[in-house]
Amino acid sequence: MRRSHARTRIDSKPDKMDPIKLHIRPTARSTNLFSRTPKNTKSNLLFTLTVALTSAFFTIIPCYYLFFYTHKTANPNSVKYGVVIDGGSTGTRIHVFSYRRESNEFDFELGNMRVNPGLSSYAENPEFAGESLKQLIDFGKGKVPAGLWDETEIRLMATAGLRLLDLKVQEKILRACREVLRASGFMFRDEWATVITGSDEGVYAWVVANYALGSLGGDPLKTTGIIELGGASAQVTFVSNEPMPPEFSRTIKFGNATYNLYSHSFLHFGQNVAFESLKELITSGGFNSAVGSLQKRVHIDPCSPKGYSHDMESWKLSADSSDENNEYLSTLQAGGNFSECRSAALMLLQKGKDKCSYKSCYLGSTFMPKLQGTFLATENFFHTSKFFRLRERAFLSDLLIAGEQFCGEDWSKLKNKYPSLDEDLMRYCFSSAYIVALLHDSLGIALDDERIGYGNHVGNIPLDWALGAFILQSTSDLDVHNSGWIGTIISDDSPTLLSLIAISILLMFIAWSVSKWRKPQLKTIYDLEKGRYIVSRVSR
Repeated sequence: MRRSHARTRIDSKPDKMDPIKLHIRPTARSTNLFSRTPKNTKSNLLFTLTVALTSAFFTIIPCYYLFFYTHKTANPNSVKYGVVIDGGSTGTRIHVFSYRRESNEFDFELGNMRVNPGLSSYAENPEFAGESLKQLIDFGKGKVPAGLWDETEIRLMATAGLRLLDLKVQEKILRACREVLRASGFMFRDEWATVITGSDEGVYAWVVANYALGSLGGDPLKTTGIIELGGASAQVTFVSNEPMPPEFSRTIKFGNATYNLYSHSFLHFGQNVAFESLKELITSGGFNSAVGSLQKRVHIDPCSPKGYSHDMESWKLSADSSDENNEYLSTLQAGGNFSECRSAALMLLQKGKDKCSYKSCYLGSTFMPKLQGTFLATENFFHTSKFFRLRERAFLSDLLIAGEQFCGEDWSKLKNKYPSLDEDLMRYCFSSAYIVALLHDSLGIALDDERIGYGNHVGNIPLDWALGAFILQSTSDLDVHNSGWIGTIISDDSPTLLSLIAISILLMFIAWSVSKWRKPQLKTIYDLEKGRYIVSRVSR
């Protein structure tokens, strides 16, 4: 009866008691019996995903290091090859080097090759500059095992020839070269083809000299400075503990040692350019060995041996030279006077010194700290010293005496004494005087100072700046290799490694997305007929 009465009440009021109309309760009000299980399930899932992905990331990457990288250095005799192309002003030279990673040994005798003309000669047709590199690249491939081409770096470093060109022309030439280098088969990046500064040249020369001498990586105060006398410029590089303007200061690290260097390239102070400047000085009347000779319209060239006959056309240097100056050339006489030649050279070296805004300017108006330590004088210093048959550690006074004798000798006798030399022979009077004026009169090196030597080699290692560039690059790579797997991961540019990192990032993104997925909405229903609550999901 009670049950029948209950049904009657339900039938009489269907809008209130109809079991089809369900009451939805917020999940928060659900009993623990129904709300606890879904929440814990999701928390456990997220925790598991987070732990799994983190473990995968820190497992995959070290495995990559162990299996894909360490095999390159596992062999103690593994060799790294390198190719450096020196883009000089008169020619382009390729150098091929090798480096044994574990023993830190360099091999600088794999070979080099030069082609003419230099890259700067393509200023009018820059699109053809790259073609000049193809023969050099083939030479390099012949020196490096084919299996190692793709991991052998090739770099193009252009010097003074390109520095003198307009920046847009420089870039066009480099662009043409990059196209050829990309297709070379060697490892190459566009930024590896560039125009380096004279300061870079000086630093690289300093590096190879001190590597050859065994002082690189040791006490900075026991290193050897470099003074290079090229054709167009002179470079000076040495360790200095004096404060320097930042534009003259370079810092390099090798092993555990740090070196603070002064390095600068003095443009137009090279031997060939200086010789041309001497002609301008004489023809303009800026220097004359005797006032009386000027009145007689006779110019004296103190830097040519007596009896030498000048080529008048080669001395008419500039279009704006006055007719009067050109008339002087018709009676130009070779003076053969070392002392006056030295004075003329000093005038060239000290030009603009009155505009020096620094504490000390030894050459022109350019800052230079006081020279410290021992020095090697290379390139034209060496060639001149070798011509006069001076010993490697000869005093400047020895060069001074040899120069005086040469300049004072009659030209006919000199030609008989040196039959294999022609026009270059007469320049040794100027070169000897110029070196004394540069090293002694300008830089203050005493005539009997034993700290300076002359050379283009140390043992069997040539003092070529390209070698220094390779040494710095190889040892910087070695620092990365020895920095542990984390440093290797950061520095490695392998596509395989990048793919692994991308996959790891994708998995972590998926985990983050799951964590952001909204909780499922539940509805709680009280079934009057069954006398209990029923929990079910709400469809999305």
